Amino acid sequence: MQQHATYGVGDASYQAAGGIEGLQRLAGDFYRLMDERPESAELRQMHGENLALVSDKLACFFSGWLGGPKLFSQRYGPIALPAFHAQWVINESLSQSWLDCMAQAIALQPFTPTFAEYLLAQLRVPAKRIVQASHSRHGEHA
Repeated sequence: MQQHATYGVGDASYQAAGGIEGLQRLAGDFYRLMDERPESAELRQMHGENLALVSDKLACFFSGWLGGPKLFSQRYGPIALPAFHAQWVINESLSQSWLDCMAQAIALQPFTPTFAEYLLAQLRVPAKRIVQASHSRHGEHA
């Protein structure tokens, strides 16, 4: 349990994920699963035809978010999750579909069970906030 306590401190989470190479594998698996899963079709339609750019953006975002290099801002500029997601109505169903794809992608990684659980728990926080922000902007449809 002592190792678990270090997640979120310094670059411990980034290292546990395998650095940028591990995060690139995670993002690649995530978007591959989204592309393959029929139940993720609505979510998949929100992404462009080519998933290479969004996959790189997600890996770069995760890098900084998990305490590693701030690659997203270096490559793509400022990060604004709610503003970026404002272009869509993000409801509970879409959020859960995203989390389901991510949970499956995480399960494919060589992460320790404690880090896998930690990462998915951490991802639920922004997922919930994005749904709440969408609901505030779009009302009953979110």
